[in-house]
Amino acid sequence: MLSNMRDHLLAVTEIQRALGAADYQRAADIAEQRIGLSSLESHGASHMAPFMPKPMQDIGTRMHKAASQFALVAQETGADGNLSRAVGALSKVTEQCVACHAAYRAH
Repeated sequence: MLSNMRDHLLAVTEIQRALGAADYQRAADIAEQRIGLSSLESHGASHMAPFMPKPMQDIGTRMHKAASQFALVAQETGADGNLSRAVGALSKVTEQCVACHAAYRAH
């Protein structure tokens, strides 16, 4: 779980770097492949979920959904140039990270 969370943080950093370089498709790809709903199998989500309290699972699900939504917005940013909308969508991802880390600790 900690390894997955560290990879999520690295992915967010790579997404920010891609947004800064106006490489919106790369930002979208990173989000979907590493954090979005498409990443659940590669992270072993179904294996780890039973060990998490239900509210923690719900936060994780919201984070993965927000990442997939961000990926769509990032792709649209490539067409419309609305970077503020993409940054706002990315904040929906990190809001879930903050919520989980505020409520839970792994020891």
